[in-house]
Amino acid sequence: MENAYEVMLIVIPELDEEQVESTVGRFRTIIERTGGEILNVDQWGKRRLAYEIDHRSEAYYAVIHFTVGERTLVELKRILRVSDDVLRHMIVKLPPGYAESLREEESVEAAG
Repeated sequence: MENAYEVMLIVIPELDEEQVESTVGRFRTIIERTGGEILNVDQWGKRRLAYEIDHRSEAYYAVIHFTVGERTLVELKRILRVSDDVLRHMIVKLPPGYAESLREEESVEAAG
């Protein structure tokens, strides 16, 4: 069974917008190629960090909502840990029914 998750990516600030898109796209591709479904991608842009990480005070934020199986989740976590472009990441399991509510919101927005 596939569960719904949210991953927040904090990407290094030295990249330009196109490189940040590429980094986020790489993780989207990993999720989709392994049978997952992207529900929503929300890029917040460059923000000030609450505290310095590796002598950096700013970073790019992106949030991806998706559904995947357990094996894909393990692989995604492994790749996130070794990625040089990602300062920090956090994956959160979403409550049951969340994916369906997101799909319904998208269909309402597309219709109206």
